[in-house]
Amino acid sequence: MSNTATKNLDGLRALRKARTQLYSALGLVGFFSLFANLLLLAAPLYMLQVYDRVLTSRSEETLLYLTLIALAAFIAYAALDFIRSRIMVVVAGWLDRHLRGAVLRAGLAASQAGRQTSAQTLRKVTTLRSTLSGSTIQPLLDAPWTPIFIAALFLLHPVLGWVIVAGALFLLALVLLNEFVIRGPLGEAEQATGQSEMLSAEAVRNADAVNAMGMMRGLRARLEEWNEMALAPIESASRRGGVISSISRFLRYGLQIAMLGTGAMLVLDDQLTAGAIVAASILAARALAPIDMVISSWRNIVTARAAFADIKRVLKQAAVSSSQTQMPRPEGNLDVEQITSAPIQGLDPVLGNISFSLPAGGSLGIIGATASGKTTLARILVGSLAPSSGHARLDGVDMAHWASEDRGTYVGYLPQAVELFSGSVRDNIARLGEGDDASVICAARQAGIHDMILALPEGYDTQIGSNGAQLSGGQRQQIALARALFGDPSFVVLDEPNASLDRHGEDGLLAALCALKERGVTLIVISHRPNVMRAVDNLLVLQEGRVGTFGPRDNVLESITRVQKPEAIAQ
Repeated sequence: MSNTATKNLDGLRALRKARTQLYSALGLVGFFSLFANLLLLAAPLYMLQVYDRVLTSRSEETLLYLTLIALAAFIAYAALDFIRSRIMVVVAGWLDRHLRGAVLRAGLAASQAGRQTSAQTLRKVTTLRSTLSGSTIQPLLDAPWTPIFIAALFLLHPVLGWVIVAGALFLLALVLLNEFVIRGPLGEAEQATGQSEMLSAEAVRNADAVNAMGMMRGLRARLEEWNEMALAPIESASRRGGVISSISRFLRYGLQIAMLGTGAMLVLDDQLTAGAIVAASILAARALAPIDMVISSWRNIVTARAAFADIKRVLKQAAVSSSQTQMPRPEGNLDVEQITSAPIQGLDPVLGNISFSLPAGGSLGIIGATASGKTTLARILVGSLAPSSGHARLDGVDMAHWASEDRGTYVGYLPQAVELFSGSVRDNIARLGEGDDASVICAARQAGIHDMILALPEGYDTQIGSNGAQLSGGQRQQIALARALFGDPSFVVLDEPNASLDRHGEDGLLAALCALKERGVTLIVISHRPNVMRAVDNLLVLQEGRVGTFGPRDNVLESITRVQKPEAIAQ
C-alpha cells in the first residue's frame, strides 16, 4: 500500500481511532481524578482535627504536624491536577491533528460527490479541541467522584448524608432541565451563525463587486437578518441557562446553610462535634461544586457535543473510500461511458448520456453554449466531481474512485474559476508541495511565464496574497496553467484557459498546447475563443448537456458552418 493510500484512510476508521484514544485518555485522567479527589479530603479532615483535638489539647506540635500533612496532600493534589490537565491538552492536540486531515478529506469528498461543504466543519474540530483542553472538561471528570464526599458525610452522620443527597438530586434535575431548555435554541443559533459566516466570507471574496456596485446596503441588511436569527436563540438560551444557573447557586448556598444548621442541631443533641460542622460544610461544598460547574458550562458542553456529532456525520458521508492501490503512470487513454450528472435532485440533468473516447496523446476541444455542461464535464473528467451514473476512465481506472493524491500525480487541471492559495508563486506552481526547483521552473517555462515571474519583486518567492490578490487576472490564470503542467502529467484538462489572457498570453498558451501534444499528453481544452481550437485535433459540441457533434476538428467546424449559413440567410 502506498504512502498516499495510507493518508486516504476511511473517515470512520479515523473517527473510531480518535474515539478509542479519547476514551483511553479519559480513563487515565479519571484514575488520577480519583486520587486527586481523595486528597481533597485533607481539608475537612484537617479542620476536624484542629477543632476537636488541637483546640482542646492546645498542642502546638500536633497542629504543626497536621499542617505539614495537609500541605503535603495539597502539593500532591496540585501535581495530579497538573498531570491530568496536561494529558487532556496532549490528547486534544492529537485529536485535532488526527481529525483535521480526515475532516478536510471528507469535505473534499463531499464536494466530489456534489454535496455542499463548509469550512465550519474544520472549526468544529477546533471547538472540540478547545473544550477538551479547557476548564470545561474538569467538572465532568470530578463529578463521578462526588459520592466520595457524600460517603464521608454519611460517616460523620447519616442525617448530613441524606441532606446532601437531596441537594445533589435537585442539582442533577437542574442539569437535565438545562439540557432540555437550551439544546433547541443553540441548534438554531448554530445554523444561523453558519449562514452569516458563509455570507461574510463571500462578501470578502467579492469585495470588488460589492464596492463597485454599491451592494453594501443589501449585504449589510442580509447579514443583520442572519445575525438576528442567530442572536435571538442565543439570548433565549442564555436567559434560560442563566435562570437555571442562578437557581443552582441558590441551592448550593442554601444547602451549605442547611448543612450548618443541621450540624448545629446535632451538636446541641450531642450527636456531633463542633469540628464536624466545619468539616461537613467543606465536604458539602466540594460534593456539589462539580455539578454546579457542569450547569454553568453546559452551553460549552452542548456545543462540543454538537461539534462531535457534525464531525461524525461528515466522516460518515465520506465513508466510501477511494482505491488505495497505487496505480502506474497512465498512457492517457480516455474512455467516457454514458455519463449523466444531476447534482440537484428534481432538476433536469446537467449532462445526459455523454460518451466518447480519446486515445493516448489525443487532443480534444469542447465547445458549446453557456450552461451546456462544459465545466461539469471537465470536473468529472479529472475526478473532481462524481457523475450520477456512468464512468470516466483513464487507462481503465475510474477517475471518481481513484485516490485523489495518487490521481493528481498524473492529472493537470486548470478550472474555469481560478483560485490560488496564500503563499509564494513557487508554492502555487508546486501545488503546495515541496517539489524541486527544477520542476517548478520547468512548468513555468512550459506555460511561457518564466520571464514574467522573474520580473516580479521577489521572483518565484513573491508572496501573492489571498487568492493571488497581488496579481492581475491574466497572471493568476497563467500561474494556474503552470500549476496544471507541474509534474509532467499524462492527462491535462484546461477550462477556459485564455479567458483573461491578452494576445501575447494567448500565443504562449498555444505554444504550451503544441508542446503538450508533441510530448504525447492527452489534452482537453474548453474555450469560447476559436483561436485556441487550432491546437486540437478533435472537437466535441455540447448541446443542452448532450453530445451534439463529435469528430475531427475540421469536419466538426465544417458541419457547424453548414448549419449556421442557412440560419444566417433566413435571418
